[in-house]
Amino acid sequence: MKIIKAPFKFSGGVHPPDKKIFSNAAPLQDLPLPAILKVPFVQHLGAPAKAVVKKGDKVKRGDLIAAASGFISASVHAPTSGTVKGFESLPTAVGRSVEHCVIESDGLDERSELLQPFPDWETRDVSELIERVADAGVVGMGGAGFPTSVKINPPPNKKVHTLIINGAECEPYLTADHRMMLDRTEDVWLGIQIVRKILDVKTVYICIEENKQDAIEKFSKIECDDDVMIVSLKTYYPHGSEKQQIYVTLGYEVPSGGLPADIGCVVGNIGTSVAVKEAVVDGWPLDSRCVTVTGEVVVNPGNFIVRCGTSYDELFEAAGGFRENPAKVISGGPMMGFAVANTDVTVTKTTSGILAQSLAQTMRFTSLPCISCGRCNDVCPMKLLPSDMSCAIEADDIDAAIRLNVSDCFECGCCSYVCPSHRPLVQHFRRAKGVAALNKMLKAKEMEEKAAQARAEAQKKCEIAHAESEAKIESDQIQVAVVKDEISRAWGESVDAHPGAEQSVEASNGKDDNAKPGEQEITE
Repeated sequence: MKIIKAPFKFSGGVHPPDKKIFSNAAPLQDLPLPAILKVPFVQHLGAPAKAVVKKGDKVKRGDLIAAASGFISASVHAPTSGTVKGFESLPTAVGRSVEHCVIESDGLDERSELLQPFPDWETRDVSELIERVADAGVVGMGGAGFPTSVKINPPPNKKVHTLIINGAECEPYLTADHRMMLDRTEDVWLGIQIVRKILDVKTVYICIEENKQDAIEKFSKIECDDDVMIVSLKTYYPHGSEKQQIYVTLGYEVPSGGLPADIGCVVGNIGTSVAVKEAVVDGWPLDSRCVTVTGEVVVNPGNFIVRCGTSYDELFEAAGGFRENPAKVISGGPMMGFAVANTDVTVTKTTSGILAQSLAQTMRFTSLPCISCGRCNDVCPMKLLPSDMSCAIEADDIDAAIRLNVSDCFECGCCSYVCPSHRPLVQHFRRAKGVAALNKMLKAKEMEEKAAQARAEAQKKCEIAHAESEAKIESDQIQVAVVKDEISRAWGESVDAHPGAEQSVEASNGKDDNAKPGEQEITE
């Protein structure tokens, strides 16, 4: 496989100490199976999965326990065999309470036969491969958790010509993708080939930062066609962002509010490639992932293959515990991760690592007013104005932040990293996007209610008009019957016996209603 240097450089960015030395030499190891697994039904972007099991059910590893509930959703599978003990609403690493399925392991770890392997995947239809990826609950494992079956099935009007595999792993401390590239190279490559077939693209770029030379060398030994290349990236943050990776590789900019598919690209992740391979070739749903457990206070930092639903406490125990009590535990890395309130939260499909920091490493500060130094603007890789956006948000002018394109912020943390006033810029932007999303939802609900009210009013008018029409018809029928009766009495026989009687009845309807029966003209 040919190696090329990234031909372009994105604007902004920072170069924090990578701190990968703690775990990058630790090979992958399987975490012992926990006795209890608490599996959340939200491990992805989009609608929560809906439970298809009930308390007391017996399950095997890989059985479906919650089904995708929409186009943007993902199924959830049992990470081991055992008994469903019940369901609990518990907080996730980001603090959101979601429903969890509590499974008590039976220790047998029996595997389900829900998904049959496709060793002949090369001859399978593309639609069948996409369906398999969806059935396996595969999502982007770089952090966002976007359902992979949707990403690799772009609309017909968006022609994809390039597949980019994100092996940058630029977040400090994290080494899960690095070890996957070293220890499971063939699985990564096979997953890439499957996605390439699904997308029907020739050009593939595997982007790896220069601080992972061993991974670059290992991939360079793979025999393949000249349309597949390794892109060597300078060690710089945030090279792992898909928009920045597209730019440094191709020089294309994804339009504001757009997706990579809009410019003919799809960006995949190392871990996701392995999950695709396991789903298609092995018939395994996504029920586990590689997690880096690291930090200066961790006794034996490492990279573990972990079942979804495993508590962080189990991971820290497997890593030998702590040299001293950590002051902060972060789910993810220090730039984009979330500090957790306690370690009784569980691993999901998007948990790339957990970081424990000592009190000395944990910065305590008071946020100060913006001094308009402009450093945050200089390092923003999206060319936004963090200083202006944060001041607008502090003034509760969310509309101004929206006009400044706060929705394009992907919360990389570069601005907060360089701010001399220690302003919580990323938190400001998260708040603004949350408020904007809430306002959008409320507006959509209001419009829906107005539309429903308009439909109800229109329906009511139609019913009234229909009732009036029915009443008019009934009134006319009564009037006709009265006239018929009067004519019959005048003739002394039924009006139906005279062929011209109907015309007489119709003509009589036009006469004075006050006329007496004897005064009406009778025609034959």
